[in-house]
Amino acid sequence: MKNYKKDPALEMPTPAEVGGLSGSSALTTLLTDAIKNIYWVENKLVMTLPALRDQATTPQLKMVIQQHLVQTQNHVTRLEEVFLLLGVEAQGNESKAMSGLLEDCDTIVNGTPPGSMTRDAGIIMAAQQVEHFEIATYGSLVELSRTLGFRQIAGLLHATLDEEKMADQGLSLIARTGINWSAEHEPVDENSNSN
Repeated sequence: MKNYKKDPALEMPTPAEVGGLSGSSALTTLLTDAIKNIYWVENKLVMTLPALRDQATTPQLKMVIQQHLVQTQNHVTRLEEVFLLLGVEAQGNESKAMSGLLEDCDTIVNGTPPGSMTRDAGIIMAAQQVEHFEIATYGSLVELSRTLGFRQIAGLLHATLDEEKMADQGLSLIARTGINWSAEHEPVDENSNSN
């Protein structure tokens, strides 16, 4: 298991930690609503990742997606702990941004030949778009939590942020070390649905 370096910014107290918490503000509402959105995202990914894994060609990509599925299930559990800490019922609100990214993912998969390295390259691209959305969201949630003085919540969200970054790096690594190169050297499929 890899040891993560602590983020030095998480060690410095925020103004809320120094002066105490009010517990209810527009910023708290923004944080709660954003957590409901990412909770929907993580639950949607738990349902979506198995199909994406099954569409992948290489055992290596299938394994990376399977590992991230397990992590995503843990992210759901971690978010449920965040809801408990906030004293709010765990519920999700649809993320239109993620819905769009998942539609794009379907378009990419359906626009590439089954069993091809091009499909795997497309799956990696689509998966990284999702990861980047999650990285941006969790990064913002960590900072909102810290600003509000919710250090325990910030720690939970930061753990997920680190895992999302590692998943993105893992996808880049397998793309760089073979899948993209192999896709570049595949013959063009004239029957492909590419635009």
